[in-house]
This record gives sequence, structure tokens and C-alpha cells, in this order.
Amino acid sequence: MSVLVRPLGEPGDLGWVVMAHGEIYAAEYGWGTTFEELVAGIVAEFAEKRDPAREAAWIAEVDGQRAGCVFCVTADEHTAKLRTLLVDPAFRGHGLGARLVGECVSFAAAAGYRRLTLWTNDVLTSARKIYQAAGFTLDDEGPEHRFGADLTFQNWSRTLP
Repeated sequence: MSVLVRPLGEPGDLGWVVMAHGEIYAAEYGWGTTFEELVAGIVAEFAEKRDPAREAAWIAEVDGQRAGCVFCVTADEHTAKLRTLLVDPAFRGHGLGARLVGECVSFAAAAGYRRLTLWTNDVLTSARKIYQAAGFTLDDEGPEHRFGADLTFQNWSRTLP
């Protein structure tokens, strides 16, 4: 198995991020198209307004096939946001999620951010374990109804060196 984590930028990468999120979250959690719409908005904003010195995204490939992604975007002058972490179920268990989060953390620190935040939901237990292992701590959580489901949102953060 050949694994590559590369910067986003190949034709089809942006569309794959949106499509994969829509399909995988619908299959695994029954989330409707409003989740895919959220991801499409994140991807579109990144494509239109990206500051290459302060924002980046990566695609994980396994044997030349897209298998995962993560984005690092600006929240404010001192804070970056980790967005759209995803690993295709066919490729889970090989450390791709941890590698993608590691890329995001390293980039955010090198770009001069002091803090890295993320928003997730409590049903995403594997992702939460990756975030904890990468030094993130839970800041707050609460109930919400989104994507056609009753969920518990969570905000996580970590300081950067």
C-alpha cells in the first residue's frame, strides 16, 4: 500500500471533497444534503478567497486513489480552523486521519497562528480520538438539530508552539 499526503490542487480535488463528505456522512449517519451544502460552502470559500501563506488543504491518497482530506483556514489573525477532516471508510485504520491532522497542526504553527480550533459532533468518535491525540481539548458542547439529526456539537482547540 502506497500512501501519499499531498497539497490539494489536482483537478477534481475540490469536487471530491464535497462529494465524499455528502456520500459518506449520508451512508454512515443518515445526514441529509444540508451537510453536503455546508461542506460545499467551506470548499467554495477556500477556493475563492484562500490566502496561500495562511491557508492550506491536503488530500491523502492510497495507491493513487483519494482517501481523505483536511483544510486549514483562517478564523482570525491568531486563530486557524481545522475543517473537513475525512477519511474514506475503505482506508480507515492506517493512520491517515492522524497524518492529515498533523499536517494541519504543523502548517498552522508555521503560518504563525497561536491557536487551532475545530467544530465537530459527538457521534464522530474516531475523529475525536485523533483530535485528542493531537493535543486538542474540548472547550464546550451542546445540543443542536442539524443535517436532519439531533446531535451534540463540540468545539475543540489547542495552542500552537
